[in-house]
Amino acid sequence: MLYWAECGAVKLVKLLGENEVEAVLQRLDRLTQDEARATAAQTLDVVYGLVHNMKVVMDGEAMPSNCPSFVVEHDL
Repeated sequence: MLYWAECGAVKLVKLLGENEVEAVLQRLDRLTQDEARATAAQTLDVVYGLVHNMKVVMDGEAMPSNCPSFVVEHDL
């Protein structure tokens, strides 16, 4: 399997040139990093929303009408 990957890589370098392959790999790395940052930001946004909603429920504040209703049981 590694042999076929090496052959493909060699053919790609011959076809495009070493500089173009390097540029493509750098762009792919940058896109991967951007995707990771976007995913982390979305995850933090979801966690922040969950923490905020938990605080609202625990404080007994009224939920906005567009939020789904659910029952929370407290041990007092």
